[in-house]
Amino acid sequence: MSTEDRTDQPLGSRLVPGLSVLRSYERAWLRYDLIAGLVLAAFLVPVGMGYAEASGLPAITGLYATIVPLLAYAILGPSRILVLGPDSSLAPIIAVTVVALAAGDPEQALALAGMTALMTGALLALAGLFRLGYLTDLLSLPIRFGYLNGIALTVIVSQLPKVFGFSTDAEGLLDEASAFLRGVADGETVVAALAIGLASIVVVVAGKRLAPVVPWVLVAVVGGSLAVTIFGLHGDVEVVGALPRGLPSFDLPSVPADDLPRLAAAAVSIALVAFADTSVLSRTYAARLGDDVDPNREMIALGAANLATGLFQGFPISSSSSRTPVAESAGSKTQLTGVVGAAAITLMLLFAPAALRNLPQATLGAIVIVAATSLVEIPKVRRLFRVRPSEFWVSIACFLGVALLGVIPGIFLAIGIGVAQFVHRAWIPYDAVLGRVKGLKGYHDVTRHPEGLRIPGLILYRWDAPLFFANAARFRERVFRHVRRAGPDVKWVVVAGEPITDVDATAARALSDLLDDLDARSVRFAFAELKGPVWDQLVTYGLAARIGERYRFPTLGTAVKAYVEETGTPWVDPNPD
Repeated sequence: MSTEDRTDQPLGSRLVPGLSVLRSYERAWLRYDLIAGLVLAAFLVPVGMGYAEASGLPAITGLYATIVPLLAYAILGPSRILVLGPDSSLAPIIAVTVVALAAGDPEQALALAGMTALMTGALLALAGLFRLGYLTDLLSLPIRFGYLNGIALTVIVSQLPKVFGFSTDAEGLLDEASAFLRGVADGETVVAALAIGLASIVVVVAGKRLAPVVPWVLVAVVGGSLAVTIFGLHGDVEVVGALPRGLPSFDLPSVPADDLPRLAAAAVSIALVAFADTSVLSRTYAARLGDDVDPNREMIALGAANLATGLFQGFPISSSSSRTPVAESAGSKTQLTGVVGAAAITLMLLFAPAALRNLPQATLGAIVIVAATSLVEIPKVRRLFRVRPSEFWVSIACFLGVALLGVIPGIFLAIGIGVAQFVHRAWIPYDAVLGRVKGLKGYHDVTRHPEGLRIPGLILYRWDAPLFFANAARFRERVFRHVRRAGPDVKWVVVAGEPITDVDATAARALSDLLDDLDARSVRFAFAELKGPVWDQLVTYGLAARIGERYRFPTLGTAVKAYVEETGTPWVDPNPD
């Protein structure tokens, strides 16, 4: 859907994207959303409970922090497929903050976690309202490729112990890989669990190729549960187990004022992680679905989901790089998948807390591994190596950063490299002396076209970058070098200024010094094709008056014509109009 299409929608649909989806919902999607929601629920339950415990909170709060955000995002979220909920990257931040301040009081821990979620939600919503989503423009394509590959590898390695039937306490790719290998070497592999896990992978992968319309992920979930039940593997294979009872209720958290500064610091960190994570996933899946990305609306929806979970006994949440692929793999079409998942968890809590009792963790791990492989972008990264090696290395840096350092350090590292590359390109941009080439329109780089003719006494110079502090001295030096090399016969320098989109104060000073240098040699300086807003900047700096309005030309052709007429230089154009 294009931007124009969105602005033509009713205000209610723009503010509440779920309404727009509901109005255009196709009956054929319902089957896919229902199945994907049920599969998602089976996966969300153990993950949500596990991340709650990792955050230092009761397991039941992980389900609260799953149900409420799914419903909130289904109403306000612009992405049709993104899944929100508790996240592994947020758990350490929450745990460090909550555990330290709660001092062993579970009620106080719940209040602190809820207040942190409210603060996080407020920060994200305000950032969206103030339209700070443009910051996602720093997440270039190579960065997204590297991020997704790093996340995919991290997720796959983290799920391998489940498939092999044991668990580890390690965190981070290297530690998790090392712990997994030690577990295998020490004989911790449970053959029955490994058999179920491998069978689940085969069922999902082979099944999708043979009969794509069948919900093979759900088949794997049911098959794994039946295997545990029929063969009596409860004591051998780790299973999800029965759910705790209870539903979330409205509860405005109350915390001591002295704790607010520390909670605010944690909220800032969490908001940064959640924003970066959600931005990459949102862009990735929007590209796959052919949708546009509205980062501001995404931030508002993420903020609203955090506000909602903070008011219903939850804790801060983000988008999920492991659960979103599961939803996509299960055939999700719209946000209804999240509603079905939330409803299924609610019904299980109320009426069937033992429904997932026999679901093996090996099956869940297998499903996540298969889903994570859909994130891998190796062919596209290989193509980057062929067409743009510098961006290939940015992607590799992001991949290694995310895999070895974590999501935020990895993304910031890659952004830093990307910005450094941009600054380097702007610091040493392409520049050229131009000449007239017979048979070609316009004026061209004489180093690429040695046959190009140069007008006697005239230097036509092109500078392909804004003028700013990093390249101002180089611009001055390059122009004056060409003047010196041309000798005493040079009369004019005309800069082709179309690529110059800005002139900062440092560059203005350098341009003023260049004018002094040229004046000392009685060389006229002029601009051609300079944009109006940039000329207005020169007016403010007082440089436009020094150059003169008559020496601001709309095209290089008019500049050459004015030079020939004013100086009387003989010149025969090889391409007369």
